[in-house]
Amino acid sequence: MTTQTAPDAVATEAAADLAAVREQWGDLLAAIGRPPRAEWPPRDSRALGAVPEPGDAPAVGRLPLVLREHPAPANLTALDAAATTEREFFELCDTVAAAVQRPVRRVPVPVISQRTRWISEPTDRNDPARWTYAAPTDPGSRTYGLHWAAVWLEGRALAEESGDLFTPVRPVLLDEITATARRARQRVERALGRDGRPTALDRPCPYCRGQLTAHTRSGDPMAATVVCATGSACTAPVLLDHGRRTWQGAELVGLYVAMEAAQRQV
Repeated sequence: MTTQTAPDAVATEAAADLAAVREQWGDLLAAIGRPPRAEWPPRDSRALGAVPEPGDAPAVGRLPLVLREHPAPANLTALDAAATTEREFFELCDTVAAAVQRPVRRVPVPVISQRTRWISEPTDRNDPARWTYAAPTDPGSRTYGLHWAAVWLEGRALAEESGDLFTPVRPVLLDEITATARRARQRVERALGRDGRPTALDRPCPYCRGQLTAHTRSGDPMAATVVCATGSACTAPVLLDHGRRTWQGAELVGLYVAMEAAQRQV
């Protein structure tokens, strides 16, 4: 009988980054078909209560979430981020499985010649927790896409129990999982414009026509702020912050509504 220990800080960090990648995976696949541009609200606006545009699918928690061929992708940055992340996760799953996953049990089957033939035990071979390698005629667990690969890696990082199917991940391999997950999260959030870089919006302030700049915090859409460059002369109904009108939190919804109203009047 094995005793499950609490995950350490490295495993917890890896799990958080893996979860962030899979939770944003649907948004990244949807972004491949949309041309990149400075926009407000950003794709995080769903967390602020804005209504998604028609065709904004797939979304988080909605299947399928599998990267498919795009003959004419509109956003090459998003496509490259998705393809690179998927490849790295699949290859990492193969590496981790080779190190910690027990081979499929074999059972004897009598044959007419009175010799014994050994075959893979079907239940063990088809265990849903098992990572299955790709073959020339079978993609194995890759069929289920990056979302499942991220869930599987998270389970190994956190040492989730599954009978005797897995042994604990060694520290060196856990470091590789952590580094890959962090690199993937940064890549995905950069492709989605969620890496904290300021973005000059392509629509002016609806109150003074000044330049608006959005500031986001990586992985936290509710921490977004928008600043008007005009200064105290701007008549927007929000407080001044360092001499600039600044929207944050629930105020962003009001800004979006005002921007939409101003756009209709043009």
